[in-house]
Amino acid sequence: MSERNLPRRVARRVLRAALSTPAPVLRRMLGPAPRNDRGSPLDLQTQVILRLLAERRDSPYQLGAPRMRRDFDVQAPIVDVAPTPMHRVEDRFVRGADGAIRVRIYEPEARTSRARPACVYFHGGGWVIGSLEAYDAVCRSIATRARCVVISVDYRLAPEHVFPAAALDAIAAYRWVIDHAGELGIDPRRIAVGGDSAGGNLSAIVAREARALHAAPAFQMLVYPATDLTRSAESHRLFARGFLLETETMDWFLDQYSVEDKLHPLGSPLHADDVRGVAPAYVVTAGFDPLRDEGEAYAKKLGAAGVRVEVRCEESLVHGFFSMGGVIDAARTAVDRAIDALSRGLAGTV
Repeated sequence: MSERNLPRRVARRVLRAALSTPAPVLRRMLGPAPRNDRGSPLDLQTQVILRLLAERRDSPYQLGAPRMRRDFDVQAPIVDVAPTPMHRVEDRFVRGADGAIRVRIYEPEARTSRARPACVYFHGGGWVIGSLEAYDAVCRSIATRARCVVISVDYRLAPEHVFPAAALDAIAAYRWVIDHAGELGIDPRRIAVGGDSAGGNLSAIVAREARALHAAPAFQMLVYPATDLTRSAESHRLFARGFLLETETMDWFLDQYSVEDKLHPLGSPLHADDVRGVAPAYVVTAGFDPLRDEGEAYAKKLGAAGVRVEVRCEESLVHGFFSMGGVIDAARTAVDRAIDALSRGLAGTV
């Protein structure tokens, strides 16, 4: 890695060292762990992170979208795993719904004559923040562990581009991958979609909208997906404050995205009329996440429609854990578990 990344590596090591303090010592410092409505205690290392974040004076959204994006790009690599080497990483500009969008293609191994599986990944960030750079380590981890090509999509963000710009770009990017599968050396029958939070929302939307294509996704990995923009589930009240993703921030994200009809299927997959025939899914939620219940409700909707679905609640974790594997042991285990589910889905063994 370049010298520019040295401060991030140092910060990650310092934070990791602090979180490696013996559990009894941390417990005495922090007090009893909060428990969720299901009786599960909050992960100890996560509790440390939340305590540190609680010292912030201002809510993140008060900084405005440009500053939030810069801060997220700087902070994400500090708490994520170290980036794993790739055989090849390439940025391209491809046709989006309204002009070109950037994608980043990760190839973990040299190309052979055999077509490879792939995952089209959509990053999180409330449709407002997040970037290819912030999710670089996540995509490298997926490519390495699942042994697949990863295509990370830099869809348009709000408030510059309001609903349904992100959804339309996600659909267009998936179509581009399908249309260029041969050029990319990937098997169009083994292409998954995946994403976390807003990216999970976009993945679910693509999986549904792509049913009519000649090569719909083989699998969908939905990580604490936003599926119901009405935010009426009980978990939104239970975890409204103090667990990283807070009500005020979600309000602000949705205001920026400007979704007038909260039941529109390009915004709320849970309210889509028909999800029959969508790809098999792995839906993972977090026990202390406002989005927990709507993610699980969507998994239930898929199952009721005859879709093969595996649901996993990482009970001790909070929203955002998919990018925290560098400092939270339970998060790293949960990420590995999700990628293993993706690998099985691409192999057709789910």
